[in-house]
Amino acid sequence: MQKVKLPIKIDPVRCAAKRLDYVGVVERAQFVRLAESVVDVLDDVDAELSFGTDAQGLTVMQGHAQALVSLECQRCGDAFNHQCDITFTYTPLTTKVAEDELPEAYEPIEVDENGEIDLHELLEDEIILSLPIAPMHAEHECKRGGMQMTWGKIEPADERPNPFAVLNSLKNK
Repeated sequence: MQKVKLPIKIDPVRCAAKRLDYVGVVERAQFVRLAESVVDVLDDVDAELSFGTDAQGLTVMQGHAQALVSLECQRCGDAFNHQCDITFTYTPLTTKVAEDELPEAYEPIEVDENGEIDLHELLEDEIILSLPIAPMHAEHECKRGGMQMTWGKIEPADERPNPFAVLNSLKNK
């Protein structure tokens, strides 16, 4: 199957009315902010999107995306490959539906003045949010994984008298 480039902007309401499905890729060169957040973006991002309407009549965009990035291990400093595998469900905010009325499973998304969303920006945001806070190799793969790591010494706490010792003496009377 041939990989097709996904459009930059889409109208989720129109796509839901037609019950469209998109399967394609976004070139890694499009993800500038992601490239700044990682060592390297190793491959194009594969994505699948499905548009429809739920039982409440809300427009729903469900998707799945995969990206392979290279991260710096916070333990040893070496680069390692990390597979980002994300799923998401969005519904565009309209004047008919307030944000607090949406089901918890749906993430609200704002549309521009033409009723469209920037699909590349949405995918990039989702991938950045899925990155680990402190990326590290698996402990058995890291060259510093089995080492005991300590930084500095912890001074013993001073032994001070308990301020409630007086209450203990009253209790015994």
